[in-house]
Amino acid sequence: MSFVHLHTHSEYSLLDGANRISDLVRKAKEFEMPALALTDHGCMFGAWTFHKMASKEGVTPIVGMEAYVAPGDRRDRSRSGQGERAYYHLVLLARDQEGYKNLVKLSSIGYTEGFYHRPRVDREVLAKYSKGLIVSSACMASEVSRHLAADNWDGAREAASWYANLFDGRYYLEVQAHDSEGQAELNQNIFKLADELGLPVVATNDTHFLRPEDHEAHDILLCIGLGKDRDDPARMHYDQGLYFKSAEEMASRFPDRPDVIENTLKIADEVDLKFEKSYLLPAFPLPEGHSDENDYLEHLALKGAKGRYGDPLPSEAQERFDYEMGVIKGTGYAGYFLITQDFISWARDQDIPVGPGRGSAAGSLVAYSLGITNLDPLEFDLLFERFLNPERISMPDIDIDFCYERRGEVIEYTRQKYGKDAVGQIITFGTMKSRAVIRDVGRALGFEPSETDRIAKLIPNQPGQAFTVQEAVDGLKEVKDFYNLDDRHKQLFDYSITLEGLSRHASVHAAGVVIAPGPIDDYVPVSVQTGKNGGNGDDAMVVTQYDMNCLDEAGMLKMDFLGLRTLTVIHDAVVMLKAKSGKLENPDTGDVYDTIDDIPLDDSAVYKMLARGGNSGVFQFESNLANDKLRAMKCDRFEDLVATNALIRPGPLDSGMTDVFIDRKVGRKEVTYPHPDLETVLEPTYGVIVYQEQVMRIASELAGFTLGEADVLRKAVGKKIAELIKEELGKFVERAVERGVEKRIALELSSQIETFGRYGFNRSHSAAYSLISYHTAWLKAHHPAEFMAALLSSVLDNTDSVVKYIGACRDLPRYLPKLEESLEVLPPDVNESGWKFIVTDAAKIRFGLGAVRGVGQSAAHSVLDARQHGRFTSLFDFLERIDIRALNKRACEALIAAGALDDFGHRSQLLAGLDTAYGEVQVRQAEIDAGQASLFGDASELPHSAPSLPNLPEWSEADRLAREKAALGFFISGHPLDRFREVVRAFEPVSSASLQEQLGQSVDLPCVVTSVTRQIARRDNSEWGKITVEDFHGTATVLAFRDVWQTYKEVLVQDAVVLLSGKVSGRERDEEAPPIFLDSARLLEQVTSAGELAVQIELELGSDVAAQVFEQAKQVLVQHPGPSPVWVLVGSDNGERAPRLRSRSLRVSPDGETLEALQKLFGRGNVRLVRTTQTLQEPPPGW
Repeated sequence: MSFVHLHTHSEYSLLDGANRISDLVRKAKEFEMPALALTDHGCMFGAWTFHKMASKEGVTPIVGMEAYVAPGDRRDRSRSGQGERAYYHLVLLARDQEGYKNLVKLSSIGYTEGFYHRPRVDREVLAKYSKGLIVSSACMASEVSRHLAADNWDGAREAASWYANLFDGRYYLEVQAHDSEGQAELNQNIFKLADELGLPVVATNDTHFLRPEDHEAHDILLCIGLGKDRDDPARMHYDQGLYFKSAEEMASRFPDRPDVIENTLKIADEVDLKFEKSYLLPAFPLPEGHSDENDYLEHLALKGAKGRYGDPLPSEAQERFDYEMGVIKGTGYAGYFLITQDFISWARDQDIPVGPGRGSAAGSLVAYSLGITNLDPLEFDLLFERFLNPERISMPDIDIDFCYERRGEVIEYTRQKYGKDAVGQIITFGTMKSRAVIRDVGRALGFEPSETDRIAKLIPNQPGQAFTVQEAVDGLKEVKDFYNLDDRHKQLFDYSITLEGLSRHASVHAAGVVIAPGPIDDYVPVSVQTGKNGGNGDDAMVVTQYDMNCLDEAGMLKMDFLGLRTLTVIHDAVVMLKAKSGKLENPDTGDVYDTIDDIPLDDSAVYKMLARGGNSGVFQFESNLANDKLRAMKCDRFEDLVATNALIRPGPLDSGMTDVFIDRKVGRKEVTYPHPDLETVLEPTYGVIVYQEQVMRIASELAGFTLGEADVLRKAVGKKIAELIKEELGKFVERAVERGVEKRIALELSSQIETFGRYGFNRSHSAAYSLISYHTAWLKAHHPAEFMAALLSSVLDNTDSVVKYIGACRDLPRYLPKLEESLEVLPPDVNESGWKFIVTDAAKIRFGLGAVRGVGQSAAHSVLDARQHGRFTSLFDFLERIDIRALNKRACEALIAAGALDDFGHRSQLLAGLDTAYGEVQVRQAEIDAGQASLFGDASELPHSAPSLPNLPEWSEADRLAREKAALGFFISGHPLDRFREVVRAFEPVSSASLQEQLGQSVDLPCVVTSVTRQIARRDNSEWGKITVEDFHGTATVLAFRDVWQTYKEVLVQDAVVLLSGKVSGRERDEEAPPIFLDSARLLEQVTSAGELAVQIELELGSDVAAQVFEQAKQVLVQHPGPSPVWVLVGSDNGERAPRLRSRSLRVSPDGETLEALQKLFGRGNVRLVRTTQTLQEPPPGW
């Protein structure tokens, strides 16, 4: 006896099914079932994956869906069904290709037309798309079952007869083999109705979980989905029997009706559905005079190539062009390139910033010729086969970066061009990962959120180091202790282990877009998703029910339209420059460029800035790690950026590749090559295999692989599949030896390829993104005000980032010695500020109104619109001219506190006078709205007098700064640490913003205390302190316990400027905001008076500082005696430590006056305070 499950729910019946598809297929195979159906609720989310897995295991896949059927019209949002139901259940199974297409249509219509609580179809569309479907009446929630349960036999007969007539010979009444309340009685009534109407009956089990013992975990899953506690008596419960039963168990439930079991096999025998791989590219609309996509692509590409390389094409370019065009034509992807070229060309025409390339597409000369990419693959030695391999043909993958503010315009263009129903977004599924599942299960079990949060944070979840719940229980002592604490905690972990990894919700891919040859639901099912990336309203884009991987296998054209903030930053900076001077110019050389793409890549000022550590705001290189590596390698060429982009990743760092590269680059180690023939391939990376393309070149040079074959080797190594790696590397060794390479060398190279190639990075992507990095660095080096204004504008909704970049503005002279003063960021001003940050005529940055809390876009635009008619002259004039409905009183208070109205009086006056002025304006507005203005002619001629501001003292500095911080999230007109700014710099890179990079490390943090809370420990009633501190970069939490707290609590008072020493928490649960465990604290003034800081003068090798400058410097030092030693650093302090020379006789005061005087002599960036912890050399005579 055999049996086939025809009513089965997987995890894609979201938060209702607890079955992984792989487990269902494995179980069916274990029970020797010939076939298996998947019938998730109202959707086909798992259909493609299910079909693929089942077919691979030799189980016939039956693709289906448990549909929701509206009782009337699918668009009618009423509960008109039996028992006031809004929908019934109905099982639909695809018998063949036609049935599958109709199932796709019905599933899609449920979302796009019938959604009301659930995606619903109705009888109209069931009749329209009925062919090729096998149907069963479904569970107790079906139309037939509802009528029978209500003793409405006429209704049941009508429904069953209607379906039986529509699906002639393909409609079954359904009985189920479990013990839910009322199921036994319903089964008897179903048999009775079937006999009366002469209809066949089929047995199912409405499977929701895999094994009987999974029932309780499934019950918790239901609670998560319903938002209920497990102990809630009123919540939904499922019967314990809804598991994946064997054929014997199913047959035993219907001993007198073998037909209901046999009918499952009959249905399975009728099913014949195969998914054939095909590529579904939309036809590109060709212009008049062209009738063939291949010819038109070649026409456009050749025209572009000549524009790039000249006419006629150089032989190397012509050869590469002909080769690539041959491959593209042969694979049939001309349309793909035309479509991509078209919307990128449109974006450029609309002045929408487009990235230079992303991923392997930068390796295509045809893409470069078409303007799809903007990086010359010949100049940068990028490989076409890494992008499109003629020996392993698959759909090309071109991802495109656009300005993040205008990305939507490009997507809308594609919708208009190819049809709104042919362009859609792509679904993704959020899963219950280790930490999330602990929190979800804990909620259902009645745990306090603080309890589960503490446990969840014990489970590591960093990329490459993430633990499953099971791994955490097995391998982490703290977690295991919780597991063994009591039954309650054991249940928490056991249920979490069972449910971990299941799909929790559907959402929309942030960038993915699919373009079909016609309506998408002619090919794959679609849905509608709301939320952050999903659309809203009638014009919302549909979202595919298949994810990226399934769409790829289904042959759909998918692309990533990514929004990249950095492109917007570059664009905005260039626009500001051209608005000011009419040109994009290098101020050092006077060279003028049409676009940012025209600037040369060998500008020494850029590399000097990066080598000094000026990487804040530079794309891809902002981390301390990137800063350290660029400085260590003495970055001085574009190739260094490309290599660093590839090397600052876990694989190369862990394997030692990064350090080997740096040591060879700076000359600490000799550059060697594993074989003389590889010098050309590996010379740019000093003999180290850094890029995937180098693996391909090595295979080509030594083993005679075609680049297509070499790409297969590259993929094998990257996928880390041992058997595949062994096979491909075996071929490499064999063919290299055949070509005369010593076997020992071939084997060594094979080992290197396996080790380094596993982590090797895509050079095409690294080079393309390094180009963006260089553009940002060039703008920062030569036009810092415009660049930083654009950068601040890009993060105006992120307070922490604004704080960070304002700090970077202050620090600019350190990295750009030609700047004599810090770049000042001025408070907002209603007479000058825009929505974004701007550069003033005095080359300072003016704060953007958009970064003031409580001031939205409509409020800011009300100010900007009113200002077009002239400057505001007073608070009353300001309020009278703006739209006070858009900019309410609370927003006005925020503007006053932020300093935006300082022109009209001091802030205490303005705030005190706001009520009166605002009330007066409201009265006048009401009069105008009531029509009283007509008595006096134009509204502006109404008689009025501006109320005067009250005569009040100004706020204290502390009060002003506190209100400023409330309005902006930080201080703008001053900071409690301002007078210690140079002292704070001496302790870098430690700051509140860098603590996440220093987990478990000891740190010294200069800061100001903003709040102190005394706490009592429950364990022993001891007192301890929780202290909030702030520096120029943000805030941090400091914890002081027992003796440490008692010793230092008199120092740790509000507004105290202190140096804290302690250890950053290394606990996983603290990783998002790690506190510092305090060891000691002292006033920052004590540090400067104790001689712990030296005054350091930095001179570049070969700098032509005049002798008289040293004499003047000596006079400054003599005039400012104090405890600090004086050091001179000769050469850049990157890579190997440069020598520091110490004055034997001079000690100075490390105050602002001393430093300012020295900075005037040597440059702002060349004099600073440093900690006195380094080894020194003897100074020259006279110092």
